[in-house]
Amino acid sequence: MVEQTTRYGLGITVALAYDVAVDRTRAALQHEGFGVLTDIDIRATLKKKLEVDFRPYVILGACNPPLAHQALRAERDIGLLLPCNVIVYAGDTAGTSVIAALDPVAVMELTEREDIRAVALEVRQRLERALAAIERDATA
Repeated sequence: MVEQTTRYGLGITVALAYDVAVDRTRAALQHEGFGVLTDIDIRATLKKKLEVDFRPYVILGACNPPLAHQALRAERDIGLLLPCNVIVYAGDTAGTSVIAALDPVAVMELTEREDIRAVALEVRQRLERALAAIERDATA
């Protein structure tokens, strides 16, 4: 079940290997109209920059162009809050992964604008559907 895992995030834990979870996350985001603009491999970055070993962990910068355009038309500086970050990382239990998305409603509340809140609600619904689809597929 998709849960509010923090004040600023929605997430699920699934019985999927990390690589499979990343692939399914990309596919579910695409199905909901998001493209992945950025792909940050945290594990590789920490190893390269700090010589630190870390669990497999990726940050995907997801963007739904029509909704981003709508938000940018309403407030040009809204780009400071874009794109929507989605994380996937290897869970504590072997063969599990955690997938979470930034809650756009929580973040967009910084603007204190109802027109932007409406866009954020639409984005949140799409992210929730993507997470729910991944979870359904993992239990099927």
